Amino acid sequence: MLVLPSYYLAPISYYAQLAQCEEYCIDTDEAYRKQTLRNRCYIASPNGPLALTIPVVKFVPYHTPMRDIRISDHGNWRHLHWNALKSSYGRTPFFEFYADEIAPFYEKKYEFLIDFNHVLQEKMCELIDITSLPAKGGRQMPYYQLFSDRHGFMADLSIVDLLFNMGPESIFYLIHNS
Repeated sequence: MLVLPSYYLAPISYYAQLAQCEEYCIDTDEAYRKQTLRNRCYIASPNGPLALTIPVVKFVPYHTPMRDIRISDHGNWRHLHWNALKSSYGRTPFFEFYADEIAPFYEKKYEFLIDFNHVLQEKMCELIDITSLPAKGGRQMPYYQLFSDRHGFMADLSIVDLLFNMGPESIFYLIHNS
């Protein structure tokens, strides 16, 4: 069984692991670490990779389990993150197809980071159709990205980059190219 940390809109390599395992679980007992993908994801923007960070309520460093980390409403982050996704991916081939499925997560308040990450991960797996699938390993091959003409191919961004650019083909990419 594969044991993974809880990540916010995890990178493509994370979902490639999910696509190739039969069983996995999320480690809710691990100590939360600041400045990691647990509350941060990277998306493609017109200016290159852009970090989106969910603010969390202060905690005792190195001791608080991931399951106890609370989301802060500081800075209207849900609105900012959704607007960043819309402005970065609004012209991609599949944004309009998936936007209505993802937007509600940025309208509802979640108390715990692990819950928010979990429901987003379930939705991404549903949209990409990740089930128990055999996968081939290897380095990440380029796929169409809206800003690749400016910045080249940006590997291992958030799974939303693959989803909005490749749509239903995302699962095949995860199986054969990650």
